[in-house]
Amino acid sequence: MCSWCYAFSRSWAALQAELPEDIAIVYLAGGLAPDTTEPMPLSMRHTIQHIWQRIEQAVPGVSFNYDFWSRNTPIRSTYPACRAVLAARKQHAESDMVRAINRAYYQKALNPSLPETLQGCAQEIGLDAAVFGRDLISPEIEDGLQHEIRQSQQLDAYSYPSLRLVHNNAIFPIPIDYLNHRTMRDEINRTIREATLTQSAPDQGLFNTWA
Repeated sequence: MCSWCYAFSRSWAALQAELPEDIAIVYLAGGLAPDTTEPMPLSMRHTIQHIWQRIEQAVPGVSFNYDFWSRNTPIRSTYPACRAVLAARKQHAESDMVRAINRAYYQKALNPSLPETLQGCAQEIGLDAAVFGRDLISPEIEDGLQHEIRQSQQLDAYSYPSLRLVHNNAIFPIPIDYLNHRTMRDEINRTIREATLTQSAPDQGLFNTWA
């Protein structure tokens, strides 16, 4: 899972609480790192640890468990976690699964690329573990992931997290603010207000693309 997506979770939750009710929230899995069993190169391990340190310095209240790097053989593969979220969505627990994977990875130092970690997350949030396990490796979930990756690309969302406001078929990038959700809220409201001056009956949604 993307470290910056984890860092965005508090600001994102605060933003959602203040959005107009007529804005649909849509999560899209961006994919990021395809399936592999190859250990993460040492240079990448060092890079990610430096990113964690940057986040801890920049975003108050966000911390990481660095024991992850000594307890695991890191694998740069986020597709399994993306599939787990899509499988949890079928049981109406998409957001719960995102939070559970974040806790497992960043706080408990568990490897989110491993099926047993994801299965443990499913049990933690009360999913039907057998159904989740079948869905996790199903063609339906794989097709769904590939579809969402294509949707993310159509929204020009290649970094994570990304916010895109879709309003009457027009796409508006919303700059991410990890510290102050109100800047995003105000930008969304301003964009909608200006875009609806000449339009009526808006069809709108806010897409959060993550990995």
